Amino acid sequence: MLLQLRLRRRKGRCTMSDKHLAAGSTCPPLHPGVLRCYSMRYCPFAQRTRLVLDVKGANFEIVNINLQNKPDWFLAKNPLGKVPALEIDGETIFESDILCDYLDELYPEPALYPKDPWKKANDRVYVELWSKGDKQVIAKAFEEFLSGLDIFETELARRGTTYFGGEKPAMLDYMIWPHSERFSMLSLLAGDGHEIPQHRYPNMFSWIDRMKEDPAVKKIYFTPEEHLKFVEGLIGGNPPFDG
Repeated sequence: MLLQLRLRRRKGRCTMSDKHLAAGSTCPPLHPGVLRCYSMRYCPFAQRTRLVLDVKGANFEIVNINLQNKPDWFLAKNPLGKVPALEIDGETIFESDILCDYLDELYPEPALYPKDPWKKANDRVYVELWSKGDKQVIAKAFEEFLSGLDIFETELARRGTTYFGGEKPAMLDYMIWPHSERFSMLSLLAGDGHEIPQHRYPNMFSWIDRMKEDPAVKKIYFTPEEHLKFVEGLIGGNPPFDG
């Protein structure tokens, strides 16, 4: 039976595991008809899915996974061993863009993609461009990252709207937010000379300020200092998964 036939929409509610579960742990018992999101607090791709779950008002629970010491039971559910993943009644799907598209179809309101097929495809193009840009941050020079960000600055100006989705955030906004949240961490991590110049990206910085006030974003937001603490722990081989 399809997952969507087993989910009923109610007023949104979320429960979350306190700790990131690691090897040797026991899988928390599954409850019939309850949507579970496997996550990690600081993972930007998991943040995407949690944002959409919250915006859609879904009933769900979060189980956090220690990605450096993954439980065998999690690998049995998801051979890639990645988060996010969604599970209900013993069936699991994964990959953040697939999960977010699935949730948008499962919960039609509020719609996070434009109804017009061309505009929807265009938003998905920009989601893909953003994902490639994230890899460039690691693999290429800082200026190349800025050149990729130029594309989004120009597109937001072209649309002439408050958000990429119009007068309120939509799927493209939520898909690119988790990485945008980390912009202020770059200079803290890499030092002087790696600040993103606000004069070059006035539209994007205004967008970031507005996104910080979005109710769903507020629920998953971490400060630059919190992100830096996690990344430094990750580099040092002891990431503070539980804060």
